Amino acid sequence: MDLRPIDAILDGAPEAPGPVAGGEAGEAAALDAYSHVVTRVADALSPSVANLRVARRVRRGVAEGGGSGVVISPDGFILTSAHVVAETDGGSATFVDGHETPVDVVGADPLSDLAVVRAIGEDFHAATLGDASALRVGQLVVAIGNPFGFSGTVTAGVVSALGRSFTTMSGQVSRVIENVIQTDAALHPGNSGGALVDASGRVVGINTAVVGPGMGQGLGLAVPINATTRSIIGALIRDGRVRRAYLGIVGGPRPLPPRVARAVGREQGVEILEVVPDSPAALGGIRPADVLLDLDGVAVSGVEDVQRAMVGEAVGRPIAARVARRGDLVDLVVMPAELGH
Repeated sequence: MDLRPIDAILDGAPEAPGPVAGGEAGEAAALDAYSHVVTRVADALSPSVANLRVARRVRRGVAEGGGSGVVISPDGFILTSAHVVAETDGGSATFVDGHETPVDVVGADPLSDLAVVRAIGEDFHAATLGDASALRVGQLVVAIGNPFGFSGTVTAGVVSALGRSFTTMSGQVSRVIENVIQTDAALHPGNSGGALVDASGRVVGINTAVVGPGMGQGLGLAVPINATTRSIIGALIRDGRVRRAYLGIVGGPRPLPPRVARAVGREQGVEILEVVPDSPAALGGIRPADVLLDLDGVAVSGVEDVQRAMVGEAVGRPIAARVARRGDLVDLVVMPAELGH
């Protein structure tokens, strides 16, 4: 055993390597620049990310659960995932500085997996919401959340893919969440509801799920911040729920299959694979094998365009629909019903 004083041991340690040259210097500078971006984003956004704890109502009493949330206004509105606050009316939010405050659930929309809760207090550190439509594959993103309850955890990676989708259920109705962001920034249980942030410090997504083995090994998914999700957030804050309409159709893949595109003379549209009996689409005359081209006067390029048209004031309002049917254009009128009613 070496019994020398620790200072003597350290004094005998090898000196740090000197400056590197050439390409190595460039690589070091690039790594330093990368680190600077990540640390800057973490410093700016970590105070806006809350560790949410809730008591869920279960069959035999209550069970503790939680996740993450992102402060979006100084007066305490916090954006999170709907599944984080499912079966609860409130709980608590703890911030990276240790400050804890009660929260109440304002509203949740399981079909987008978004929810808003409100913290008690004022002068909260609000994050800036960005626009995920400007993201590109390979772009740097930073995930901030509370995996396993470890507050303010930061991981970094890239946008692995865009335009992913996964299916969620609301009662007997399934809904595809479109344009989900896929990232390789490590996500774990507890990251749900946390922030996915771009290099400018803007929140571009709300982390929602891991597909695969998990424990940082799966594919991380985040609900994008875009025009549709902003309207959902606004509805949750204003009304506590999203009044969502539906037509009752099952649409085909995007873009249209080549044979269908050739038949209708257009590459964009939604091929109708199935029409739910007695649904608004069926009552309005839409049939399987039709290709939906326009809805409410706007060209339709995919299922997400239909879903976007169904958020807002579409319930009970006559909406014009144009379909291609066996080489002809057919104009119809549909009356969307409220989902879940």
